Amino acid sequence: MQEIAALLLCKLGGKSGSADEIKAVIEAAGGEANADQISKLVGDVEGKDVNELLAEGMDKLKDVPMGGGGGGGDAAAEEEEKEEEEEEEAGDAPVVDMFGADDGGDY
Repeated sequence: MQEIAALLLCKLGGKSGSADEIKAVIEAAGGEANADQISKLVGDVEGKDVNELLAEGMDKLKDVPMGGGGGGGDAAAEEEEKEEEEEEEAGDAPVVDMFGADDGGDY
């Protein structure tokens, strides 16, 4: 994966994306370059336009189901909160004098 990222950085920087350039980018970032993976990548993209490869990849991704069918969970949580609030309102505690005076006289 780091090889692909390094290739894209080279292309963005106006470089050709040779094996040596990819290796230099990876090592400059503190990574360890894998010569076998770099040479395979360079061989796979040789003669191809990176922008076209990215566009083809995006076309393939549009058919992949993403996200989930989990929507609607918030509505149930909101309704549950409303029920709790209503229960709390119905069960208000009686007002009691904090100091124990039952006559309600002057302090």
